[in-house]
Amino acid sequence: MFDVIIVGCGPTGAMLAAELRLHDVRVLVLEKDPEPASFVRIVGLHMRSIELMAMRGLLDRVLEHGRRRPAAGFFAAIDKPVPKGLDSAHAYLVGIPQPVIVRLLEEHAVHLGARVRRGCAVAGLEQDDEGVTVELTGGERLRSRFLVGCDGGRSTVRKLLGVGFPGEPSRTETLMGEMEVGLPREEIAARVAAVSETHRPFWVRPHGEKVHSVVVPAEGVRDRAEPPTLEDFRHRLRAVAGTDFGVHSPRWLSRFGDATRLAERYRVGRALLAGDAAHIHPPTGGQGLNLGVQDAVNLGWKLAAQVRGWAPEALLDTYQAERRPVAEDVLDNTRAQTELQSAEPGARAVRRLVSELMDFDEVNRHLIEKIAGIGIRYDFGAGPDLLGRRLRDLDVKQGRLYGLLRRGRGLLLDRTGRLTVGGWADRVDQLADPTAALAVPCVLVRPDGHVAWIGDDQRDLDVHLARWFG
Repeated sequence: MFDVIIVGCGPTGAMLAAELRLHDVRVLVLEKDPEPASFVRIVGLHMRSIELMAMRGLLDRVLEHGRRRPAAGFFAAIDKPVPKGLDSAHAYLVGIPQPVIVRLLEEHAVHLGARVRRGCAVAGLEQDDEGVTVELTGGERLRSRFLVGCDGGRSTVRKLLGVGFPGEPSRTETLMGEMEVGLPREEIAARVAAVSETHRPFWVRPHGEKVHSVVVPAEGVRDRAEPPTLEDFRHRLRAVAGTDFGVHSPRWLSRFGDATRLAERYRVGRALLAGDAAHIHPPTGGQGLNLGVQDAVNLGWKLAAQVRGWAPEALLDTYQAERRPVAEDVLDNTRAQTELQSAEPGARAVRRLVSELMDFDEVNRHLIEKIAGIGIRYDFGAGPDLLGRRLRDLDVKQGRLYGLLRRGRGLLLDRTGRLTVGGWADRVDQLADPTAALAVPCVLVRPDGHVAWIGDDQRDLDVHLARWFG
């Protein structure tokens, strides 16, 4: 019997498996595809996800395979400079092939002791007071104490649980791929600039020496499970831009719609949902993978606490309470960005107005921090603005703050030198550092990097240690 079975070995499932293994939870990951995806789609890691990679000691490996880009220009593809005063020591974007980041996260989970089985599709599940029984398509039955569905927008786990997935179906569809082109870059840039005035999203952007990223509106809504062909791209490029740009030698081709849906609940008994299984939205702003990875880091330590037996009452329910509103906000901002990319006269007028507003640094920074995930504040009750927010990576006397969070434990950062974690020392570390660059005396930091308490009173600290750490 396993402690947790995770269905789906994408970035969310792999990250969750690693988070659980930090707490010695017995984890099995089931992936229906017999082999990892081979297409080379470039995705972007936003600031909050980059911070999480730094917290778990993965950032150097990610940067070896990725490319840094400025943290700007991704709200509705409105080109503005990087805002001033971004509250992160990692104020940049990392472009990285999706199969690579998935491989790195899976290797990390396996290195920590997670088991991964490929070619295993889930056909049914049952749960009782003691655990969950999972039935595979071949008839094999597996048992675990908890189950997490990280199996994408068409989640089998979500359907088997009977969780509603309300929202809006796709109204439009877009082709996206990476391929080589046959025209000079100067001619491509001029043509794209002209077409982008009336068609969005549309681009033909260089991704290296020969390969270009191509995005072009499709004619109608079709089944996204059916991949497009290179001829589909040529046809739509000729219709929209008057040329097919001489596209050839595709690396990968796909289509996406603007469907927007959110699971009615993230937990049914001993089964939970994370990532695209819980929420889908248009890829505008590149938030999907990031939202799922952040779900995993929020859920991991809480589910581990439940398995290990020290979880305070209702700790596991804070996963939905904290993450579902974040998903709602992402769905809303992608809806807004989608409207801003419409070619309709009214939408174009609003886009011009938003572009003018983004010339104000406060507006530009607010929108970038929203998409980058560093503006999130969980509701932990009344207190200073820092309460409920994630703490940036600070210089501390032992190096960098995030380096102290690699084991997935809580942390008391104490500038007074008078406080202690006492009986919680098996799950919360502490650092007395009067030189730490904090505007408050002490903070209690959760394993996901969010500030759970601020103060300097031992009794008050003990109350909050019990609230979060049992």
